[in-house]
Amino acid sequence: MNNKKSPVIIPLPTNDFDPTEVSVSWKVITDAGYKVIFATKDGQQAKPDAMMLSGEGLDFWGFIPGLKKITMIGRVLRANKTGRAAYLAMSQDTNFMAPVTFDSLKPSEYSGLILPGGHASGMIEYLEDEVLQRFVADFFDHKSGSTSTQNLPNLDHPPIGAICHGVILAARSTSKISGRSALFGRKTTALTWTQELAAQNLTRFTRFWDPLYYRTYSESAGEAKGFWSVESEVKRAIKNDSDFLQVPKDIADYKTKTNNIARDTIEDSRPAWVVKDHNYISARWPGDAHTFAKIFVDQLGKHYK
Repeated sequence: MNNKKSPVIIPLPTNDFDPTEVSVSWKVITDAGYKVIFATKDGQQAKPDAMMLSGEGLDFWGFIPGLKKITMIGRVLRANKTGRAAYLAMSQDTNFMAPVTFDSLKPSEYSGLILPGGHASGMIEYLEDEVLQRFVADFFDHKSGSTSTQNLPNLDHPPIGAICHGVILAARSTSKISGRSALFGRKTTALTWTQELAAQNLTRFTRFWDPLYYRTYSESAGEAKGFWSVESEVKRAIKNDSDFLQVPKDIADYKTKTNNIARDTIEDSRPAWVVKDHNYISARWPGDAHTFAKIFVDQLGKHYK
């Protein structure tokens, strides 16, 4: 049975998870006194997207072995100092080094669920894993003391956090009760098309030999531009496009939240945009990670008080 003493579970792809979204979440959650367990498809330790740690390979000369360690664009796009420090600490955590397998996961054994993102090609296997999708759907359907038999959305599930491409995993997870996406009828955010396109437009020139590095999925001939963006796919899964919440233009710090440069810290949430719909928390990108994790921890406390 779920309770406050049960660990939080973070499923990861075998390769290419975003190091900031995972490690900052891990640090904030463990600093709050909760245990975190990791899971991968085969139980082997997950590997991050190395470029998001080093920044190497994101500049014009990034394909040249002797020059790629010189970073300019890469220094801006990679995890910042706080994110890199969190990753270093997490990489030495025994639970991170010895994950459980996707097929061993049961919703009743965990107090909460975090679905992180990442954009490199290794994420595809993770996002399309049917075993993991079933677990995520069951977690949304699950109540703290029983399995929900109510119409979705079930508002009594343990806290669930999804950030960036992790929202796609939630969107692809189909409830056994409703037959719809686990996000149908919920408010959410995720990596926006504006953000995804900006990253693509920048790196298709600076990383010209691999111009779609920032697009996990890209469009085929005849498909509308952005059809396979994170925002578009999530919108196809939810009830109304208006349930996908963008930063309101009249909100304080709108420019800070949308400049795609400023990142939040544990003390400063001004750059962040996080959406909370009861026990479901969502965010856009690594720049939201501290605030995302803090709200998730706060919801854990409220849910199990």
